[in-house]
Amino acid sequence: MDNIQKFSLPAIHEGEIPLAFMNSSIPRNKGVILAGDVGGTKTNLALFQIRDGDLVPLKDKSYPTKKYKSFLEMVSIFHTADMPKIDGTCVGVAGPVTQGKVLGTNFPWAIDSEEIGRKLHIRSVSLINDMEANAYGLAALQEKDFETLKHGSKIPGNAALISPGTGLGEAGMFWDGSHYHPFACEGGHCDFSPRSELDIRILQHFQKKYGHVSWERLLSGPGILDLYVFLRQISGIKEPQWLGDQMSKGNPSAIITGTAMEGKDSVCVETLDMFIRFLAIEAAQLALKFKATGGIFIGGGILPKIITGIKSDVFYNNFVQSGRLNALLEMVPVKVILNEKTALLGAAYYGAMSLQWN
Repeated sequence: MDNIQKFSLPAIHEGEIPLAFMNSSIPRNKGVILAGDVGGTKTNLALFQIRDGDLVPLKDKSYPTKKYKSFLEMVSIFHTADMPKIDGTCVGVAGPVTQGKVLGTNFPWAIDSEEIGRKLHIRSVSLINDMEANAYGLAALQEKDFETLKHGSKIPGNAALISPGTGLGEAGMFWDGSHYHPFACEGGHCDFSPRSELDIRILQHFQKKYGHVSWERLLSGPGILDLYVFLRQISGIKEPQWLGDQMSKGNPSAIITGTAMEGKDSVCVETLDMFIRFLAIEAAQLALKFKATGGIFIGGGILPKIITGIKSDVFYNNFVQSGRLNALLEMVPVKVILNEKTALLGAAYYGAMSLQWN
């Protein structure tokens, strides 16, 4: 199993980030859980055995999402005839889930929990937003799975997640005094809010291309490339041939950020700084909306890869920049989630804790 080890369900209630579930008891019955994390670029699937209060991994695999026609097609390849029968499943999906159904935001699938249960003969099916799954997965993480981007006060309170990747996911975590209650939102699709003349020019550039300009248009993999193209255009600095060659052969956004971290191109450096600046601004807005003294957790596939290239002063100076509420933002710790399987672990937790109710 790649990066997934056995972990205990009691950690949900006893860990540093305690999560609340509708089922307060620890399931110790035997059962097999299929966990899924469906994103715009890749889908992670894993099979877990519930054994004496632990989730024991049996198998996991990652698939390129858009190469498959449906979630069920992917599961049929993953769950072979020699694997044990699935008792329950939880799938975290990058899109708004309504009454057990979801249409992916950055991929062309529709997923229906009733159809999953009927066709796979599973008695317990949960379909939740991928950011909810991320939140539940925090309970499985250890200190080594986080990198502190900004220190804050240890004041109990609500928390929030923001995850730049193929798109931009956001979620809240309500603090009831002893446990966190994750809830989904679609804040990543709210309007981008410019602060400077350059930001306004960026807004106008993106409006010409997309019409509506959400935060996701900038704080995502595609957003990094779009920012780079704009900054290259206004800089008047010709793109080096070696950089263009690399971008034509690989992931342009990854090459841009990698080049920036190596300091090889000034426009790439400016692009990365701009991305971090915008991330800090939107993370701060999320902290204010949720009064997240419990912290902001940054997930997604981008930040762990660029963590060593983040200028802490760029993030801090743009995070604590809300006038009369700066004192509140000073209190908010910000941590980057390094474990790329967090959402998958959260889906496994949720599926296991839901099993006894069905």
